[in-house]
Amino acid sequence: MGSLPVIDAPDWYEAIRMADGVTLIHEPWIKPFFRCNIWHVRGRDRDLLFDTGLGHFSLRTYVPLVTERKLTCVASHTHFDHIGCHHEFPDRCVHRAEAKILADPRNEWTVADRYATDDMFDGLPQGWESSRYRILPAPADRLLEHGDIVDLGDRAFEVIHTPGHSPGGIALYEKKTGILLSGDIIYDGPLIDDVYHSDMSDYVETLLATRELDVSVVHGGHFPSFGKVRYRQLIDEYLAQKRQAGCHLRRHT
Repeated sequence: MGSLPVIDAPDWYEAIRMADGVTLIHEPWIKPFFRCNIWHVRGRDRDLLFDTGLGHFSLRTYVPLVTERKLTCVASHTHFDHIGCHHEFPDRCVHRAEAKILADPRNEWTVADRYATDDMFDGLPQGWESSRYRILPAPADRLLEHGDIVDLGDRAFEVIHTPGHSPGGIALYEKKTGILLSGDIIYDGPLIDDVYHSDMSDYVETLLATRELDVSVVHGGHFPSFGKVRYRQLIDEYLAQKRQAGCHLRRHT
């Protein structure tokens, strides 16, 4: 891997302003498949941070936006690429089903043992050694359930439980704007349903249940954002692929 450039911390993150007070924070030196989209949403009384990336470099130190105001930090799920900097934020939320992992993020539980390798990168972060990569524990202050509200004062995001990719996956939906922060249950790229705690029948059930959601824009856990037509197209393509493969699309008990 010696041919890759080595990237210093100040050049690691990039923040891109979107519409409706939403900012994308990402790590452009990570290949798109592995690169987590970190979503920051500005509210009246507090801000929202949805996921926190790889965690090799401090978000708080190198992305000033996340320290400007009081902030609620939510985990879409507890895979390593989404919770690396959660320990830096005092107000932490996660779905009840994955609270144990956030508090004790072992590599085999966060799929870091499978994916956190040098192959992730187009540029290596200064000081990176894949064999030494660990996420710091970040016990949740609030356990989320389906239907809960994350309140920013003038903005309300409803928690949608989205099991399938992982048991405690969630999306956040703002009905007023139609914004969906979807995590890893749906994004415009290859959907992953084969890691150790994935469940394909749950995945199918989640997509069927959320297909008719009145979204205006979907900000996914990976890859570029998209609108309602593409949202439904991606869901239908996944469901058709599973039917074609002969998968049983009924929910198991």
